Amino acid sequence: MNDTICAISTSQGVGAIAIVRVSGESAISIVNQIFKGKDLTKVDSHIIHYGHIIDDNNIPIDEVLVSVMKSPRTFTTEDTVEINTHGGIAPTNKVLELLLEKGCRLAQPGEFTKRAFLNGRIDLLEAEAVMDMIDSKTEIQRKMAMNQITGKTSDLINELREDMIQIISNINVNIDYPEYDDVEEITNEILIPKIEKLKEKINKVLKESENGKIIKEGIQTSIIGRPNVGKSSLLNALLEEDKAIVTDIAGTTRDIVEGKITINGILLNILDTAGIRDTDNKIEAIGVEKSLQMIEDSDLILFMINNNEPITEDILELLEKIKKKKYLILINKIDLKSKINKDLLKVEPNKIISLSIKENQGIEELKEKIVELFHMDEIETKDPTYLSNTRSISILKKCLKRVEEIEKAIQENLPIDMIELDIKSIWEELGTINGTTYEEELLDEMFQRFCLGK
Repeated sequence: MNDTICAISTSQGVGAIAIVRVSGESAISIVNQIFKGKDLTKVDSHIIHYGHIIDDNNIPIDEVLVSVMKSPRTFTTEDTVEINTHGGIAPTNKVLELLLEKGCRLAQPGEFTKRAFLNGRIDLLEAEAVMDMIDSKTEIQRKMAMNQITGKTSDLINELREDMIQIISNINVNIDYPEYDDVEEITNEILIPKIEKLKEKINKVLKESENGKIIKEGIQTSIIGRPNVGKSSLLNALLEEDKAIVTDIAGTTRDIVEGKITINGILLNILDTAGIRDTDNKIEAIGVEKSLQMIEDSDLILFMINNNEPITEDILELLEKIKKKKYLILINKIDLKSKINKDLLKVEPNKIISLSIKENQGIEELKEKIVELFHMDEIETKDPTYLSNTRSISILKKCLKRVEEIEKAIQENLPIDMIELDIKSIWEELGTINGTTYEEELLDEMFQRFCLGK
């Protein structure tokens, strides 16, 4: 943390400008050594200066604008300099090379953001949201990332921890200063409603965070069914492009074909899978196996069957496999004579959508049903303040389980001082979500997923 780091913060390639970022104790003096213009060590903070980057022989490398930002009013809270160069690969790399020669160290992925966290500028949830903002592909993803960056999501965790610290403090006063009459004595009877309220709050955050995960990662959607039911045609119709090969030959699709669409601001990651049937063809059999695996990995199953074919035993068996997931049954080819007995499916009528991809019928109804199934209209209209990453959600689920164990211990009249230790351990665990408490290994693993220069 005492050294000065540098990196190219814009995408590599040809563009109008590129930005080389420098942060650390010697940032201003190092850049000043290669800058011909004003003396950067004497300028005011947060002002842009025109000049040239020069090499050791005083030969101009590029015409630049240099921003000097002095500690602590910077992203990392350290002295920071940003060099705006022309956006070619050669000039930006040459500027970076000169900085390294003058004493900078090449920044690791996410190191600027890591320093911002370690210096107390942002917490861990806000740090993770920086990459979420960069990765955002829809407007609602941007809104959710912005709420995390501004600390709204952190407030959810801080509120839970505040509730717990009040319980811990009260128990400690009871134990250490039993003579204090003006402090409520925490008994198991008094503690039960407090723990129930805490459990209720954690459950609420977890429930709403399901929406956060959908916003961030999208809905993993698999189109499954027997060969030649129109899976690839449906994918093409949803994408409004010919992405998947469509033929009358059974087994044409042998690998997963992917596409993405946005419905109500939510991404649908759609997978067209190989037709599921018994086959002696080794390549097709691998595709069938992948299709079965996708059932387990998907958030939504679109199960397609043909309107002009009777329902067979293998269709019913496949239907049983998907019933533990969110699913819709799509009866395709309604332009042909029906041979289907819908009663055999034994599902609610609102799970069935009739369509003719050939005649472009039923596609909009399908989209509306997906909106309804995932309550997308509610997600879109609410302020998206959710936990959205797997790490935070898994920690919160672990904390919920331990709160439930405490609830059971209270009912079994476990001593209050032992319960206090358990509550404190959960309080500390919650702190790992926003980085109030953390391990260095966690930070290294998390920030290495960031892009260079951020």
